[in-house]
Amino acid sequence: MTKSGDVFRRPKGMKDILPRELSYFNRIERVCQRLAKDYRFQKVAFPILEEARLFQKGTGLYTDVVEKQMFLLRTKGGQSLALRPEGTPSVVRLYFQEGLKSWFQPVQLWYFGPFFRYESPQAGRYREFYQLGFEILNGESSALDAYLIQLFYNLLKALRLKNIMLEINSLGLPEERQEYQKDLVCYLKNHSRQLCPTCHTRLTNNPLRILDCREESCRGVARGAPQLIDYLSKECHNHFKEVLEFLDDLEIPYRLNPYLVRGLDYYTRTVFEFVIDKGEADSSPSQTLIGGGRYDRLAELIGGERVPALGGAGGVERIIEAMKEQGIKPSSPRKPDIFLAQLGWQAKREALRFFEELRKKGFKVTANFGKDSLRAQLKRANQLGVKYTLIMGAEEVRRQRVTVKDMRRGTQKTIERKKVLQFLKRKL
Repeated sequence: MTKSGDVFRRPKGMKDILPRELSYFNRIERVCQRLAKDYRFQKVAFPILEEARLFQKGTGLYTDVVEKQMFLLRTKGGQSLALRPEGTPSVVRLYFQEGLKSWFQPVQLWYFGPFFRYESPQAGRYREFYQLGFEILNGESSALDAYLIQLFYNLLKALRLKNIMLEINSLGLPEERQEYQKDLVCYLKNHSRQLCPTCHTRLTNNPLRILDCREESCRGVARGAPQLIDYLSKECHNHFKEVLEFLDDLEIPYRLNPYLVRGLDYYTRTVFEFVIDKGEADSSPSQTLIGGGRYDRLAELIGGERVPALGGAGGVERIIEAMKEQGIKPSSPRKPDIFLAQLGWQAKREALRFFEELRKKGFKVTANFGKDSLRAQLKRANQLGVKYTLIMGAEEVRRQRVTVKDMRRGTQKTIERKKVLQFLKRKL
């Protein structure tokens, strides 16, 4: 508290994560770790602070992330830094700076951690949020697109989420999009009165983003727009066709979405999003759980040389929200079998040593060393549903004995301390 009695509060848009909520985070990270091992991805961690230019150049000057959502700060030396709003540019920077070009190619990396975007907080969205991400660097094959999509699909299935749908599209290459963009802008100008204020601005500097605007009026305009897939080169068309054939072979359900463009400038060719399929009756926009795609030209912007790559990221909070909506709970930690109760200072000393002995032998044991009352400790043991409570008081310590209470039957007996482990092994 401050001197005036005011209570300090967390900054707007940030959140505290309490143990019950954290169990969801831990569950998702454990699934990521298991799949990373199966698919041969190595975990990396990169700074929370990066040069602002990394995102301005890599993510795109006219993206919402850079224009509106970056947390910017300037050092005393005048350097412009940003709290990381996403992971992909950092992974590409790391690839060059840490010499990953000398590793076996393609390089497969994953990450899990907090990211930051300065936007108005709303239900389920915060200025600090967690993302999981998987990236493949220096790989051009269409099989890798399917490989990465399969990993994300299995991740959501492992979390027991139902009605998962993959939406997929191809953006081709930047030079192929130029002709398309001219036709798109011409079409959009003819319908500019129906566009929201944000999309009026996008019409000048980022018209592709209008296609995935969530405003209903803009969605109506987008449905009549020319489709980018009709402008693809033969090479890009074949690449996309191969990806879809792989997905058919893997029996991953997908839906072609010609209006899917993602919100970042670096995407090329395949782009995808995993959503919860609401069915035809619900026309509201689906919440994206995981999104990604190819970014074959990003490395040239950051490192100066071509490194074809692809990746994707998932919003951890969004995945948790979907789990809760479907009634999916994270697996609970195993309950303790034993409660160690102690009465008096001497008994606490002995019980602390005995607690470590039991723990090291593999027993699930717990205690409350902050309570002196036996009644309060037995109440806690009942709440936890333990099978046995071991009671140590001054008399037990003096005689080197332990009182063992069977919590289910309500019976108890006193046995020698040196025989307690043998008794517990037999009973548990």
